[in-house]
Amino acid sequence: MSSNPSEGGLAALLRRWGFTLAGWRDNRRGEWWLAAQLLLIAALLLPAWPAPAAFGLSWPLALRLAGAALVLLALVGAARSLLRLGSSLTPLPEPMPGAALVTEGPYAHCRHPLYRQILLGAAGLALLQGSLLHLALLLALAALLGGKARREERSLLALHPSYGAYCAATPAIVPHLPWLDWR
Repeated sequence: MSSNPSEGGLAALLRRWGFTLAGWRDNRRGEWWLAAQLLLIAALLLPAWPAPAAFGLSWPLALRLAGAALVLLALVGAARSLLRLGSSLTPLPEPMPGAALVTEGPYAHCRHPLYRQILLGAAGLALLQGSLLHLALLLALAALLGGKARREERSLLALHPSYGAYCAATPAIVPHLPWLDWR
């Protein structure tokens, strides 16, 4: 056993999720999708650009409060989704071999609730800051997460025979938006 607790824990978790150097080179488990997702999420931490004040506007308090509420709702929803996914969790779009198909809790209403919560949080940040940059990041995340979810679903269909029926009955990310719901 390792004398450094963080060494075994993080390394073991990354191995369990399927991370390898070769995968980062050739995208075998969808590593590039994850890298792009993390880059866009990190960009959400940038300041508003252009700031509403650049146009002589004072961003309304009601919009800032609504944006903050959306961010909080997204954080709570993401926590619920992560907890429900349990040991089936992987940040890569390729499911872990033998992972259980989760269709209860937040997954009863949406096939990719974590992606929905990321988009909700990004929308909240755009509203909170009144930022065109953050609106563009939200749109880029919607495009990216739609593609990543499609990649994930091809593997889930092969892994779980019942996944097709679940797809037909459950919205992908956002109901009735063609790129985010392809039922």
